[in-house]
Amino acid sequence: MALLEVRNLQVNYGPIQAVKGIDLDVEKGTLVALLGANGAGKTTTLRAITGMVKAYGSVHLGETEILGQRGYKTARMGVNMSPEGRLIFAGLTVEENLKAGAYCIKSAKQYQKNMDRVQELFPILKERRRQQAGTLSGGEQQMLAMGRALMSNPKLLMLDEPSMGLAPILVDQIFEIIKELHRAGTTILLVEQNAQMALSVADRGYVLETGR
Repeated sequence: MALLEVRNLQVNYGPIQAVKGIDLDVEKGTLVALLGANGAGKTTTLRAITGMVKAYGSVHLGETEILGQRGYKTARMGVNMSPEGRLIFAGLTVEENLKAGAYCIKSAKQYQKNMDRVQELFPILKERRRQQAGTLSGGEQQMLAMGRALMSNPKLLMLDEPSMGLAPILVDQIFEIIKELHRAGTTILLVEQNAQMALSVADRGYVLETGR
């Protein structure tokens, strides 16, 4: 059984149907890419899975139907996302941003384990932990957004356009980290316009075109 099973997912923005009945599966431990041009419905699909937009159809995490749950509930169930545009808390420190990602972790021991793992993956975040997040470079902010998502120890990590706006050398660095996460067994759904980079790390991919 797939860890994530999406069936007949539909999303409307007023009279416009942005996602038109798509199906996709993400098996545990795999990295699945979701590709497509701007406006194809990639980000909307992720937002529907996490409960950020109203959607119809079915989304199962394991055996649990999660479609229609609020975002904080899907996060507690084990689905977390590094969003398009990073959306870090610019006025907070790096460490405070990471703490925010761990709000659903009740165990101090698990919290520290997650923090140690994130700082091992992204040493720059440890170095800059007291720095205001808004003063980081674009690549560092992307690392922070990914690290924040990992702080909840998610069953499913969704990455939305992690290469957007980054210099090629930083894109390579981000994708090396994605490969490392994959090798460590993290289940990943990757939304990316850079099809060549995405497919170089993915087990398989889906292509979205105008919501299909």
